[in-house]
Amino acid sequence: MEFKRSSGILLHPTSLPGRFGVGDLGPAAYRFIDWLAAAGQTFWQIMPLGPTGYGDSPYSSFSAFAGNTNLVSPEKLVEAGLLADVETRTPPEFPAVRVDYGRVIDYKRGLLEKAFQNFRTKVQSDEALRRDYEGFLGFASAWLDDYALFAALKDEHRGEPWNTWGAGLARRERAALADARIDFAEQVEAHKFFQYVFFHQWLRLKKYANERGVRILGDMPIFVAHNSADVWAKPELFKLEEGGAPAAVAGVPPDAFSETGQLWGNPIYDWGRMRADGFGWWVDRVRETLKIVDVVRVDHFRGFAAYWEVPAGHETAERGRWVEAPGRELFDALKRALGDLPIVAEDLGTITPDVHALRDEFRFPGMRVLQFAFGGDPHDTHLPHEYTRASVAYTGTHDNDTVVGWFQQRSVAGASAGERRERELCLKYLGTDGAEIHWDFIRAAQMSVAVIAVAQLQDVLGLGSEARMNTPASAEGNWAWRFEEGALTDGLAARLRETTSMYGRLAG
Repeated sequence: MEFKRSSGILLHPTSLPGRFGVGDLGPAAYRFIDWLAAAGQTFWQIMPLGPTGYGDSPYSSFSAFAGNTNLVSPEKLVEAGLLADVETRTPPEFPAVRVDYGRVIDYKRGLLEKAFQNFRTKVQSDEALRRDYEGFLGFASAWLDDYALFAALKDEHRGEPWNTWGAGLARRERAALADARIDFAEQVEAHKFFQYVFFHQWLRLKKYANERGVRILGDMPIFVAHNSADVWAKPELFKLEEGGAPAAVAGVPPDAFSETGQLWGNPIYDWGRMRADGFGWWVDRVRETLKIVDVVRVDHFRGFAAYWEVPAGHETAERGRWVEAPGRELFDALKRALGDLPIVAEDLGTITPDVHALRDEFRFPGMRVLQFAFGGDPHDTHLPHEYTRASVAYTGTHDNDTVVGWFQQRSVAGASAGERRERELCLKYLGTDGAEIHWDFIRAAQMSVAVIAVAQLQDVLGLGSEARMNTPASAEGNWAWRFEEGALTDGLAARLRETTSMYGRLAG
């Protein structure tokens, strides 16, 4: 797919401000879209929208299809007549700039349960509501029944992995599933309703963005979590042991982020089975994703050429092996089923020529990250003079420190010799004294030939390491950052719009 020269901001909805402990799809999200439009931005890049699991990571979800109901706006539930105003008027005192996920999950679930009971009464006499809900059931028919039953059973088993639920449910025996649908009918219906309000709110927000010239750049992890509706519903598509545990798991070998590699723990696809049915699960997944975003960044794209497979039971990713994947066949099947694919390939890390060939054959732009550029090689592909048009330039990603944090780390007395050299080269290359290093990075990305330039909102705000979103290979303290109400000023929008216009990236 061809993209126009443009730019955007990376911000997950959880990082929006608001009264309810976590960013959501309410008024602050609409104000953010207005600010993006005023700043001349074409893209709002987000992370995966699925329900989060262990560690609260958007990249570890209970479903590749469902939505994260912690993002549901209580204020929008009031507007819809599903909650009384008094029920949201005095929420608990949550931290303003960090998400306390444990407290948020309990609070939001309580509100959703109340809204569900109100919905059950209201839908009996509200014809428009009933038609809207029935429309959603059709919209989500490819995945909703399996997900709602899985979520109800997960609640019943207190979050324990599905392969510990007992043989009947773990193996999806017909009689066990039929009994569960009867025994947990109300809980299943509740989870369908939770998904209904998420998608109702998200699609309205997306429509608002699109009407103002802002497109949603979504994110799709290559792998899914083992403890997910996806693996439970389609175990034959994954490499599992007899009891349902993964026979092998995904990760990456030792790299700059970790000396022992990263052991993600996701089960490996049985690509042979997927090939046999024409990659139907992937067609469903990409089709459903493109219902809710305009463009999708495919995370760990190199795994479609070859992936790092680690035998189950290892504590690190060091003893894995590269295994070839049928990426060309997969993307051919997706194109036949869905037409042009609006995909950005996350081609970072250990990249080999076969990955580049796969990316280029399907004309997917790759990624370049300015923070990776200053190692001393004048032909480093992350240096702006080495970019191609078929790339998306980032000041940094969700896995990087903020630009200010990155620069400060290389400025302190304890910085290593290599870090000090990076700082010196950075200053020389950008022709700056570093006083506003975050704007230097934004300008460098924007003036490059890359078709899209993206900055983390933290970098536009000039925030330090306290605003970092994620530290790879670190299990705690991630995904929690939020910006403060009032941070997005008219002056900031005007400054970003000016540089966006200067380098030919203005929306419209």
